Amino acid sequence: MNKNQANLEELKDYLGFGVAGNFANHLGEAGEADEFSVIETKEKDAPKGLFPFYIPNHDSFLGEYPISTDIINHNNMDKLQVEAEVALLCDFVYENEKLVDIVPKLFGAFNDCSNRVQDGNKLSTKKNWGPNSKGLASDLIEIDSFEEDGILSKYHIASFVRRDGILKDYGTVSAVKSYSYFFNQLKDWMIDKFNTQEDMGPLEELKPFIQDMSKYKGLLIAAGATAYTDFGKHNFLEKGDEIFVYVYDAHFHSFEDIIQDMSGMDLHLSKCSKLHQIVE
Repeated sequence: MNKNQANLEELKDYLGFGVAGNFANHLGEAGEADEFSVIETKEKDAPKGLFPFYIPNHDSFLGEYPISTDIINHNNMDKLQVEAEVALLCDFVYENEKLVDIVPKLFGAFNDCSNRVQDGNKLSTKKNWGPNSKGLASDLIEIDSFEEDGILSKYHIASFVRRDGILKDYGTVSAVKSYSYFFNQLKDWMIDKFNTQEDMGPLEELKPFIQDMSKYKGLLIAAGATAYTDFGKHNFLEKGDEIFVYVYDAHFHSFEDIIQDMSGMDLHLSKCSKLHQIVE
């Protein structure tokens, strides 16, 4: 297994998109199920769609680079929640004004931090409020194969918030392979959505965002947020909170290893991508 340092300067030339509704119950827990009720999917458990969170040089809020490895900007918002996810850094093939292939190369822990205001606006408006509104682990892991027998099938996602010295589980510990869509099913679905998704409900038409795609270095895909624990459902982020998101090889590291790492023990989590942020 090879680790790579996230190159935040290079990522400024990536397009950032997230997958909405890729874990059972997440949209309901996030208070977004009603907004998405107008969107029909071909299969009952299929994700609802894709949304942009960063488009380099876009003339809207989406042009603001939101990625940080250590800070979340609270921005005095009342209803910020951690969204613990797997990030996929991908190459792509764009030909004849169509996206024809996505090639996941690296993965890591991601916080698709979201503002839960229910204002009827597009989902993307709740995802980027400027610098330090997203989180990406500095350690990323090479993908050997984006297939069910590849490295990612062993990994789990766990997330926590430490408040006033007390550590709380924030998201439910979830196997990466328990995403509704992942591996080639997710890849094929994303290619289709990039080319065909129309403006409906909380989602936007995507073709305008990718019409000049060949000038970008790659795609940063947030694959979807896990369900919440009871604490995560009922507690929004406060200034001073510490956020932890781990994407770890559960065949190699125990859950106890993760807990001990947060307690300050000097463990070498060799098969893990860890994100640690402070809310400011």
